[in-house]
Amino acid sequence: MGLPDRLTCEEVFERLDDYLDRELTPDQMRLVHEHLEICAVCASEYRFESGIITGVREKLRRVAVPESLRARISALLKDHAS
Repeated sequence: MGLPDRLTCEEVFERLDDYLDRELTPDQMRLVHEHLEICAVCASEYRFESGIITGVREKLRRVAVPESLRARISALLKDHAS
């Protein structure tokens, strides 16, 4: 079963979180992107949700991480890489 040529607003809203997280297939990403280019309502919702995510990411970057936690994470990552 192939993808439709266009998505409805409801279909875009259902996929918007995955679109923001870049978790859709390339074809699905394209369809959502195309819809956002022509639908002001969906584009507004996208900008709103994207702004929230950006704000949360910026705040998380300012959180101080204890050096002991950094060391434990680095060690775990090295263990899993080998």
